[in-house]
Amino acid sequence: METVDTGRASAETEARRRGAEVLEDPSAAPRRPGPDPARRRRLRVLALALGIALVLLVALASLLVGAKSVGPHAAWDALAGRPGTADARFVRAMRLPRTGLGLAAGGALGLAGALMQALTRNPLADPGILGVNAGAAAAVVVAIGFAGLTTFTGYVWFALAGAAAVTGLVHLIGAAGAGGATPARLVLAGTAVAAALTALTSTVLLMRPDVFDAFRFWTVGSLAGRDAGTLWQVLPFLAAGVLLAGVSAGPLDVMAIGDEGAAALGARVRVTRLLVVVAVTLLCGAVTAAVGPVAFVGLAVPHLARAVAGPDHRWIFAHATVLGALLLLGADVLGRAVARPAELEVGIVTAFLGAPALIALTRRPRRRRS
Repeated sequence: METVDTGRASAETEARRRGAEVLEDPSAAPRRPGPDPARRRRLRVLALALGIALVLLVALASLLVGAKSVGPHAAWDALAGRPGTADARFVRAMRLPRTGLGLAAGGALGLAGALMQALTRNPLADPGILGVNAGAAAAVVVAIGFAGLTTFTGYVWFALAGAAAVTGLVHLIGAAGAGGATPARLVLAGTAVAAALTALTSTVLLMRPDVFDAFRFWTVGSLAGRDAGTLWQVLPFLAAGVLLAGVSAGPLDVMAIGDEGAAALGARVRVTRLLVVVAVTLLCGAVTAAVGPVAFVGLAVPHLARAVAGPDHRWIFAHATVLGALLLLGADVLGRAVARPAELEVGIVTAFLGAPALIALTRRPRRRRS
């Protein structure tokens, strides 16, 4: 406790000293007043409410649009649980689980991306950087080639186990040596393990063409063909990941100043880092298991969330969850609409939408800090 108090006093002294230097420097530019906290809070709430409204509209479109168009009455009967017409039964059996899985998967990927970028303090970090996607893909190849599984409900458990095992291995490698599992070590370990697993997966696919035929439908990233059972299988893992993300939001705000400064202010850096790694594994692993690897959602969405929410990670996580759900489900609806009566897989559409958005964000001029 004495060490924490000493560190806090040193940090406050350094801050006062720097402030005094700025005041004494006649060449320093005058500081403009910061934004009103109440106004910023109102903007955050308004943006979040607008995002939720857009998600509801896209969800409605997801129930109505596809190779077979249905009317609003059929969608309402399906939502209300009434027997209704054949269209209502079709919506309840096919469109409703697909819509729910799209919302859950998109929100989880957006939240996982925000967690990963906050942990590594790297705006280009992606949930797959810990090897989660590579571990899930390797496990799916094993499930198809050696366990004889051919259904998505069978893939889910293998993919989840593979994602969890690889994340644990990456954390053990990153934690070896002095200093523990720093963000840089985790990134390097995840990249190395992912490269090795990708090579292993490619080898098996080249040697077993029958495995490749089944694997290619999973690896493109799609919501098609998933039933309500797949959604219910992954929901507990997603709920646990969201809970861990909420617990980690406050400590991540403190860790933004650096590990040493955060530790001096009383933050439990290693515990927070471990919680974030577990949360990313649960969120990204469950989604990858259910729908396959989907690109750009976890990379692009946190940038949009930070632009709206500011530096507070509680707001960033909330906006990233809503925007992720909006992007993924919107991409799925767009893929069904533009290629009717066929459809473009959601992983392809998110790549087309996410790449230009990310380029626009990187080319946007940064605001000068006042």
